[in-house]
Amino acid sequence: MEKIMSISAALVMKLRERTGAGMMECKKALVATNGDIEQAITEMRKAGQAKADKKADRIAAEGAIIIARGADGHQAVIIEINSETDFVARDENFMQFSEKAAQTALHDASITDIEQLSQASVANEDQTIEQARQQLVAKIGENIKIRRMEKVQCQEGTVGTYLHGSRIGVVVALKNGQEALAKDIAMHIAASRPLVVSRDQVSAQAIETEREIFTAQARESGKPQEIIDKMIEGRINKFVDEVSLLGQLFVKDPNKKISQLLKEHNAEVISFVRFEVGEGIEKKEDNFVEEVMAQVRD
Repeated sequence: MEKIMSISAALVMKLRERTGAGMMECKKALVATNGDIEQAITEMRKAGQAKADKKADRIAAEGAIIIARGADGHQAVIIEINSETDFVARDENFMQFSEKAAQTALHDASITDIEQLSQASVANEDQTIEQARQQLVAKIGENIKIRRMEKVQCQEGTVGTYLHGSRIGVVVALKNGQEALAKDIAMHIAASRPLVVSRDQVSAQAIETEREIFTAQARESGKPQEIIDKMIEGRINKFVDEVSLLGQLFVKDPNKKISQLLKEHNAEVISFVRFEVGEGIEKKEDNFVEEVMAQVRD
């Protein structure tokens, strides 16, 4: 009969501290490797890969927006990292991983997309961001995904940022502007959801779609065609202002448009990025009891 090696509680605790895994999982790994803690870590990381693969098809529509801003104020990175539940998005391990990803992207100029970020090495750690993600999946038991990332730079001004909790994030490049103004504009963008900076950036397709809708609605009014045409043009102009940043009324002072605010400060918005957690992801509606049972069976 094969003799099972006795594993000390101290060794189990040491492995747990290094991996963050559960006590029983640590003990099992140590028994399997005859107490070799380094080999146990290797095997657990392999197992983490398997668990990550198993959970990869689960819908991750919750999560957090993370922003990292350079010390010089000229650059920032914004990332959306998704989890399956809002509870996990508030977990300390999830937040630590998210911060590692953001800082890695910020300080490596060669990283321009999430594929490159995933393969990048974590500072002062012997692993990549992807390996760290797999470990987090194995530890937490949910699918974790780095969904998207954008870098914003402005050498002739400043990069302003705003986070609304952890669910909405904005980064804005402001030429010739001060940090306080950049932050105010980022906050405005978070609240008002513009699609573009200026009117001329609104796509012809978007305008044509709105025109068709307005035309159909106006025809029901029974008014003369010339009146209908004026009504449609008026509504198109209003629509273009509503979706362009410069045409919107400033949330902190509704008596002036963003364009007026910028003119007062001799500043110019070059670009902006607005991320909201889960936007565009089709969420799966699960029965709660079935969801719990599905996790128990994993």
